[in-house]
Amino acid sequence: MLTGRLDAVVPLPLEVLPAPGQFHLTAATTVAAVDDAASDAVALLRRRVAPLPSATAAAAGRHDRPPSSIVLTSDEADPALGPEGYRLRIGTERIEVVAGGHDGFLWAVQTLRQLMPPELGDAGVPPDGVAVPCASIHDAPRYPWRGAMLDVARHFFSPADVCSVTELLAAYKLNRLHLHLTDDQGWRIEVRAHPELATVGGQTAVDGGPGGAYTQADLTAIVEHARRLGVTVVPEVDVPGHTNAALSALGWLSCDGEPRPPYTGTHVGFSSLCVEEERTYGWLDDVIGELAALTPGAWIHLGGDESAATDAEAYRGFVTRALDLVRAHGKVPVGWGEIGAAELGGPTVVQHWFDPRPTLAAAAQGAGIVLSPADRTYLDQKYDESTPVGVTWMGAITTERAYAWDPARSIEGLDPDRILGIEAPLWTETISTRAEVERMLVPRLPALAEVAWTSEASREWRSFAARLAGHRGRWDADGIAWTADPSVAGLA
Repeated sequence: MLTGRLDAVVPLPLEVLPAPGQFHLTAATTVAAVDDAASDAVALLRRRVAPLPSATAAAAGRHDRPPSSIVLTSDEADPALGPEGYRLRIGTERIEVVAGGHDGFLWAVQTLRQLMPPELGDAGVPPDGVAVPCASIHDAPRYPWRGAMLDVARHFFSPADVCSVTELLAAYKLNRLHLHLTDDQGWRIEVRAHPELATVGGQTAVDGGPGGAYTQADLTAIVEHARRLGVTVVPEVDVPGHTNAALSALGWLSCDGEPRPPYTGTHVGFSSLCVEEERTYGWLDDVIGELAALTPGAWIHLGGDESAATDAEAYRGFVTRALDLVRAHGKVPVGWGEIGAAELGGPTVVQHWFDPRPTLAAAAQGAGIVLSPADRTYLDQKYDESTPVGVTWMGAITTERAYAWDPARSIEGLDPDRILGIEAPLWTETISTRAEVERMLVPRLPALAEVAWTSEASREWRSFAARLAGHRGRWDADGIAWTADPSVAGLA
């Protein structure tokens, strides 16, 4: 009989209390949910744990629960758990998931999946069943923003690739997928008011790669797939710099009115929209309006980084206007740290990556801060000198280095109450395949997931490394490429 284990859950829950006995999962085990909010969790359970039969919703009721069942309910949900917290009670007769909302049910199923052996899944339950150790698990995240960024502008990745990355994020309870959709090398999203952005600006990539762009239907499908997994897509259109692809498609966005030649290199800081011209803001309003309609999440990211080709004063004025455009479409604007030098003018999220000064200025204006310090979270940095792809401008980032920091103390003078969470960017100047993406994410992404989810007082490197080593069989079973990192005993 296959047997699960309690000592390999990543990220580490708030509380795990082992109990005597085992729950025996068999092909006859039923799944029942009281709440519509649990429907995506039930689908995930059947798809990633076992194709189990349904019981009626009434059977999930408190006084009529069948033997050998998995029950998902909001009965007795503790409001203190918040929208993402859950309780998982594994007894000898049944497993009970208690959560207050959609995402809490999903995270409980991801934990339950990790309690079961990796061999279980698409093959179904073996004839002699699976033994799951009994326990009571109480869990909720430290931070509400736990994410990763995928750069699809330097190299294009198919919708299937993006959805695969989303599955990986969700497996470790990361709830934001930031898509860097535009840059100097490519524009990756259809804008119906300006189709040339995709048809012209989308056809290039670093080193002359094939390029590509998502249709609006593609992005809608990506967003819905992510939503069903508890992940919110945050789309980014990077302005006013990093805009050569837009300038090559629509020359009138440049101050001289001339289209720029396509760019396939990796230098930064040389391009800029003509921020003095009113037509630029009309164009940006069109783009933001279409993105806002396509993405039901609360945020749109406007970039704002490395705008060396834009006059400093004009840059600040542009940022203030651009943020207001996002708010006018009902979204909260997000920008890289540099936008903190401007007058933000309302609710804003600022993503710190390098210089703390504009981040602190943004926090002083009331902005929420997402931490992406390049020396800890930039997963395009190599693990060590032997890593075949990646860069080293911030030095090597081993899994241990990605794990060994406290967001609350990462910027001197930053009020911890302003921190929304952390995000791990993966820039793709040197990365062009799904396997390369996976190897740069795994095993460092689970480390950052634990930094974002688990309290600092509960985290300890040796405990994490031991738990993480138990996931290699799961990665192999799921067909995920991963890097043998010498900093993790058991993964070298």
